[in-house]
Amino acid sequence: MTNEIHTDVAIIGAGSAGLYALREVRRAGRDVLMIDRGPLGTTCARVGCMPSKAALHAGAEWATRKALAGIGARGVEALSIDLAATWARLREQRDFFASNGAGKARAAAGDKLIEGTARFLEPTLIEVSSPAGSQRVRARAVVIATGSRPVMPGWLEDLRDRVITTDALFELEALPRSIGILGLGAIGLEMGLALSRLGIRVVGADLAPNVGGLADPALGERACERFGQEIELWLGTQTRLERSASGIVMHADGRKAEVELLLAALGRRPNVDSLGLEAAGFPLDERGTPRFDPTTLQVGELPVFIAGDANADRPLMHEAADEGAIAGYNAARKTPTRFWRKVPLGIAFSDPDIAAVGMRFDALPTEGIVVGTASGDKNGRARILGATDSLLRVYANATDGRLLGAAMVATGGEHLAHLLAWAIQRGETAHDLLALPFYHPVVEEMLQTALQDIAAQLPLPNPYPIGLAPVEHL
Repeated sequence: MTNEIHTDVAIIGAGSAGLYALREVRRAGRDVLMIDRGPLGTTCARVGCMPSKAALHAGAEWATRKALAGIGARGVEALSIDLAATWARLREQRDFFASNGAGKARAAAGDKLIEGTARFLEPTLIEVSSPAGSQRVRARAVVIATGSRPVMPGWLEDLRDRVITTDALFELEALPRSIGILGLGAIGLEMGLALSRLGIRVVGADLAPNVGGLADPALGERACERFGQEIELWLGTQTRLERSASGIVMHADGRKAEVELLLAALGRRPNVDSLGLEAAGFPLDERGTPRFDPTTLQVGELPVFIAGDANADRPLMHEAADEGAIAGYNAARKTPTRFWRKVPLGIAFSDPDIAAVGMRFDALPTEGIVVGTASGDKNGRARILGATDSLLRVYANATDGRLLGAAMVATGGEHLAHLLAWAIQRGETAHDLLALPFYHPVVEEMLQTALQDIAAQLPLPNPYPIGLAPVEHL
């Protein structure tokens, strides 16, 4: 007879969302079990944000040599890099982040961790299979936090021995001399730039007309101009692939390139298809993902909550943390609470960074909007940093100047994006922010310039200098 364990809350998945859910369940004083099939550790630490940033940093350090001649350095052309040693060091860093994440998961869960593969028999009855056998977990409520995996379409199977995913990139023992990348969203662009800056030939292809998921055409054009200097970009077109004796040949619109390896960076899909959701009676959408309320994360009317990459709504680490906390909080209580979600914020650490905050350009109303623009060639600090190709666009309500969203291709964009996210979430207007101090010379003055551009387009009369107010108004 299969052993059955009873608990208040069962959490499937020990990644970021699962660990934050665990924290909230324990804060509520409820009994909990965590189930994970392995490998332990967060996607961010093992295969995502941390390894990619380590690679980007190494690439940036090596690429710095090209700027040294501009300050009078000599002999730069004689410098060389041992890519085998570089890659070994980067893999060591990845291993540190991965093992650290796994260790934190084990420490957090303690003896409440069951390592095995979960499958729903009922919405609150889970069968867990492992090499040691199977057991059943009966819970009052369940949190699904099973994460995601890279998309590997079937049409790539014939070339599978020459194709890797972003999850497998750091498993390579040596780097190829050339690589093709299918998909130039944030991770594909980041890894393409990192490898290019280390001296590897990179050909990047995407059906989209722009890189990094940019929706604003002005920024898309700027990004393509800038990154096209480092990566051979094939955008807005279908790429055909064929095997060659030493790799893969890429074809598109009369262009041809042979590469040793292909990186498939075609997005990620939720790890929910092996959970037996349909048979267990879960309401599913056309993709097989549970239907859920984004404010409570509750699946239908069931005592089940889905968080993080598993729900495919906002697949980012900081969102997974928030969703895990929401799911864990609600799973530990009889009545779910609806929570406000934070302003959307996405960053590609491409240097110059690509960032999008709040409302996307393609979601803006067709009327009643003004756009404030600032370019790096008009910013003193950006000129010193060699960042004249930076471009910032801020979207605001045309009546009162309330900020709605922003996007940028900018050096220091990771910082500008945070300032804008905080301002948008607080409902600030261009005039509100212009009343705050801006030091000189800093890249943040680009934001000041964009805000002044917005203020100049507003109909509201203001007899005082922009950014200043008389004492009685303070």
